[in-house]
Amino acid sequence: MNASSTSMGKRRWAVAAGQVPVGSSGPEPAFTSRDQFSILNTGEDSAHVRVEVFYAHRPSVGPFRVTVAPRRVRLLRVNDLIFPEAIRLGEAIGLVFTSDVPVVVQYGRCDTRARANAGFMPMGWSAH
Repeated sequence: MNASSTSMGKRRWAVAAGQVPVGSSGPEPAFTSRDQFSILNTGEDSAHVRVEVFYAHRPSVGPFRVTVAPRRVRLLRVNDLIFPEAIRLGEAIGLVFTSDVPVVVQYGRCDTRARANAGFMPMGWSAH
């Protein structure tokens, strides 16, 4: 099988429904409230992904650089994006993912502010 037949996804993705919750309940790190994303790379080459974060009331931040090995998935918490600047908690954010090879991006939230934990998984939009 050649690399083009194993690659799935697109090179650009956008998610507009981010907001890392400020509070948490329960032990860390398992119960830390968070937004997170996963990047799936089904191809034969490493994916070099740039993530730009957009805020409602301040300039965008980035790029944050993420590498995903060939034929692997990488899960990251938005809370862990700290260079070039830590993501501000509790503020509305949108993210744009730009990769040098096709990838699939999924986004989710684990909100543990209340004892009854909540999950949220908006769909990403891929640009052609």
